[in-house]
Amino acid sequence: MMMHLTLLLPFRVFGDIQNVKRIVVETRKGAFGLLPQRLDCVAALVPGIFTYETDREYFIAVDEGVMVKAGQEVLVSVRNAIQGASLDELQDSVEKQFKQLDEDEKNIRSVMARMEGGFLLSLEKFRQQ
Repeated sequence: MMMHLTLLLPFRVFGDIQNVKRIVVETRKGAFGLLPQRLDCVAALVPGIFTYETDREYFIAVDEGVMVKAGQEVLVSVRNAIQGASLDELQDSVEKQFKQLDEDEKNIRSVMARMEGGFLLSLEKFRQQ
């Protein structure tokens, strides 16, 4: 008896995996494992490493989300996910993505500062009229 894992992101299906032997998720209370015989449950997930095993072990870095196990079906819905073949590869991928997010955030802050400056300048001109 094996589990069927569906991993959802906000706008797409990240993974639809059959024949899953075990799953390990991270919650605020710590990590716990799921086997096919485990009772149905729901868990709020925290950012961390999501692990599942079919023919070998797979690692996915996930953002916060929720996991629901009902029978042999396991549904995981998270904000973001990055898969890596190994933990080292996963760490590299996550670091690259965080660097890109930091760069994007800097660009957004710069644009917002220019917009605020332009708005304040326009407001001051309007007040002087």
